[in-house]
Amino acid sequence: MSRQPGSAAVIATRARGRRAAAGGIAAAAAAAVAAGYAGPAVTSWPLLRARLLPGLAGIGKADHVALTFDDGPDLASTPAFIAALAATGTKATFFLLGSMLMHAPEAGRELVDAGHEVAVHGWEHRYTTFRTPAALYDDIARARDLIGDVTGRQPVFFRPPYGVLSAGSLAAARRLGLRPVLWTAWGRDWEARATPESVLATIRKDLAGGGTVLLHDSDCTSAPLSWHAALGAVPMLLAQCADQGLRVGPLAEHFALPGAVTGRG
Repeated sequence: MSRQPGSAAVIATRARGRRAAAGGIAAAAAAAVAAGYAGPAVTSWPLLRARLLPGLAGIGKADHVALTFDDGPDLASTPAFIAALAATGTKATFFLLGSMLMHAPEAGRELVDAGHEVAVHGWEHRYTTFRTPAALYDDIARARDLIGDVTGRQPVFFRPPYGVLSAGSLAAARRLGLRPVLWTAWGRDWEARATPESVLATIRKDLAGGGTVLLHDSDCTSAPLSWHAALGAVPMLLAQCADQGLRVGPLAEHFALPGAVTGRG
């Protein structure tokens, strides 16, 4: 049986097409797996999460602003924030790193003694995407357990480093009974060029009733001494909120959870 002219070329072309299609399917499958795991990272986009996931964004009572701090505790800086907040009787939520608390347990206890809420920021300040579910669970659980042991308070909230969630971190938080919360406004206070005025100006762009503000009480992952800009902005931010008729306090109060401490009235 004779072949038609060009049939070998046709067969080869079809074979290449099948290999390309198989490669495309494999690539699509890999992308789907990656999207399924890291897909929640899109919640790091403030406008998107505020619209689609208001609770995750930190949107609470309309006449209230939740004041939150990340990356502490740090003996070089956290006590200064405690003192600044005490001047107006304001309470806040501090998302603690286990690795920082391990070296400054007294600062963690001082936060609770001053009436502030403590929450989980993880053990290490690393992106949660593409870390294994087991590693993420161990990281978050280790931080949660240390916070409970040192402060005597069981954390309720979890905020991933950099505000980037993953399926693994969400699953770990759920298993550990932690509620993920991000923010609606920040001050970019981690930058070397930040000043109290620039921090306040940046926050004011998104400051509104029901929102959650992110600042940092430590420079462990920021420009050295950048925490001074956040500290200087705190009194101005509190005054701004008062001018707008907004109360300021911790997340438990923001979401009206049972046993919430009372913030600035």
